[in-house]
Order: sequence, then structure tokens, then C-alpha cells
Amino acid sequence: MHRQLLPSLSSRLNLARRPVSRSVRVHSPAYTWFPLHTPTTINCHNSAPLTTTSHSHSRTFFKPRLKTAQFATMAATDATLRTFFQSPKYAVVGASANQEKYGYKVFKWYLNHNLPVTPINPSGKPIPVDGEDHPVVTSLKEIEKPEETSVSFITPPAVTLASLKEAKELGFPSVFLQPGTFNNEVLAFAKNNFRAVVAGDGGWGGEGWCVLVDGERGLKAVGKL
Repeated sequence: MHRQLLPSLSSRLNLARRPVSRSVRVHSPAYTWFPLHTPTTINCHNSAPLTTTSHSHSRTFFKPRLKTAQFATMAATDATLRTFFQSPKYAVVGASANQEKYGYKVFKWYLNHNLPVTPINPSGKPIPVDGEDHPVVTSLKEIEKPEETSVSFITPPAVTLASLKEAKELGFPSVFLQPGTFNNEVLAFAKNNFRAVVAGDGGWGGEGWCVLVDGERGLKAVGKL
């Protein structure tokens, strides 16, 4: 009897010694998780890797990022993106002179693609890009022909909501909300008040729709690239 049990016991011990894939999980619908051995590339802001070293082992962890799926349902598609870029003019709310900020990067993206764009910042200070100072307006009210202008937002959700309410009153048709600029309330308001809203899940970036990642596809769709 003991001899018959030995193979079974040995098999169990071997099974217990098998390597187990290690990963970090956060059991919350508001977060994503990444295996330790599979770094993930994020194309727009909101997430960045953190590397920690302990003795001879180095591990890469990722800051948990919010899934936009938890927000109000948005049906942004390439057709929505095309509608946004059909406007003849553009504005960037939250444009910045700080080259490390996305307010600068998004504004420069428009300039680099030879698009007529107006930067908006309460400071009113010119923004230098590639050696040239670009005049800044302080609010959406200073934009001429708002009905012909699509607007990109790079602002905190509370500021975005206030600006969207102003944009609605002024007649701006389409908006592009960068990752990190919205919450449930912002998305619901945008969806109910604008012809085209590019935001939330979708696009080719790791954080959802992003001008820096998806913009050129929109320009090609309307023959501007």
C-alpha cells in the first residue's frame, strides 16, 4: 500500500515545485494590472513605470491608471475624429509655454501640421515655439467665428467643464478632450451639447483618444495631410 502511494505523493511534490507566473493585480474595476515581466507602453500621459531594486532583483511596477470605461459611455470613432478635423480652424484650451507639459506639446502639434490654431491661457503671455512667439488669448470669447473652430482641451476636469459650458454658449461645434481632462460629469455634458466629442476609450494610444497619437489619422481622413 505504501509503495502505491509514493508515485502519487512524488507527483504532488513535483507539481508544487513548478514555477508560477508572477504578476501584480489590483482587484478593483478602476485599475488595470500589468505582469511584472511585460512592460506596457503608454502613448499619452497619466501612467509611467516605476522601477525598484531590492538586492539582486529588479522589478518594474506601473502606476495604476483609470479605465475610461468607468465613465459615461462615449461612442467616439474615426468618424467622430474626422468631424472634429473638418473644421477650418482650431483652438487649444490650456496651451502652455512649458515644454514639458501637454498643453505645449498639443499646441505645437497643431503648428507643426500647419493648422490655424489659437492658444488659450488666462495668463495671456505669448508662447514661444521654435523661436517664434505666438499670441495667446485669455478665453474662448476672444475666438473669432467659433462656429468654424474645433477645440482641444488640456485642462483639469473642473476647468474643462466650465470651459465646455462657455463653448456651448458661444457655438463651438466639436471638442477633443485629452486623457486626464474629464470625468463622468464632463463627458456627459460634452456628449449632450456638441456635434462631435473625441474622448474616452478608443484611438490608438494607451490612454484613449489623444491628438498626438490619433491626430494625423484624422487629418488624412479629411485631406489635410
